[in-house]
Amino acid sequence: MQFKSLPQLLDYFKEESTCVEYYENLRWGNEPHCPHCGCENPYKTNRGYKCRDKECHKKFTVKVGTIFENSKIPFRIWFAAIWLCTEHKKGISSVQLAIDLGITQKTAWFVLHRIREMLKEKAPQMLGKEKMVETDATYIGGKEKNKHLKKRRSKDDLSLTNEGKPYKAKKTVIGIIERNGKVALKYVSGETTQNMLEFVKTHVPQDATIYSDEAPAYKQLKKTYKHDNVKHALNIYVEGQVHTNTIESFWSVLKRGLYGVYHQVSDKHISRYLDEYAARFNNRNLTSNERFNLFLEGSESVLRYDTLIG
Repeated sequence: MQFKSLPQLLDYFKEESTCVEYYENLRWGNEPHCPHCGCENPYKTNRGYKCRDKECHKKFTVKVGTIFENSKIPFRIWFAAIWLCTEHKKGISSVQLAIDLGITQKTAWFVLHRIREMLKEKAPQMLGKEKMVETDATYIGGKEKNKHLKKRRSKDDLSLTNEGKPYKAKKTVIGIIERNGKVALKYVSGETTQNMLEFVKTHVPQDATIYSDEAPAYKQLKKTYKHDNVKHALNIYVEGQVHTNTIESFWSVLKRGLYGVYHQVSDKHISRYLDEYAARFNNRNLTSNERFNLFLEGSESVLRYDTLIG
């Protein structure tokens, strides 16, 4: 099926049996196998399957071992949530998703976090030797001048606010982006040389060309990579091919989403939000239908509710 819009998707997935058959075909093709032990050719039952292996012999459905496991929410609602989350360039809030799909805000919040777990990309190698890469850091959080006086950082004790509570600095996010390619993001404790070097080496092969601003954290890149920087402090933003405009453009989308849609994110969950934005950006050239199927195929992740709130 080719789904070009949400109404087309909902029209096709009217019955739960249709959703199950579609997802089974995506996940297993014509060869279902036990998610517990990997045994192939299980028994077909009224409610799903049963493993043929004598030591396992467990019952299961296509939901087991995926983000849908132990969920009473119909597949139709899940599919619509995945479509909305991956189609909205700046994301969708749990409040809005709850209104759109007729579920509670608490349920929508958990559904979105499971989808973000599905969108996680683990250390993608994105670059070739002759590719150009930009790296930069950004800071997530409100401006100090916009805060109420009692919530601002104390000048007497930098670890506290003016009302005596622990001061929380802005969240630091470092990123690398390939021109006309993919982006990789990481939430770190600060824009330090060690944080940046480890992250870049994880994703970028040696001898690639890296562009950055003049921050001291990037000076060590010259030992491993072809590196040049642009002098923002001198109001120089482009020198030939040397600029960081690509990643600055991505930061603008990220911040508009975090501030305008989600308003604020906690330290505990910010990495999942970064996975969401990176996944959408890295698959921006796919059609809506291709993107939907791709994310469904990668849904073999399990995330428990107590993991989120603990």
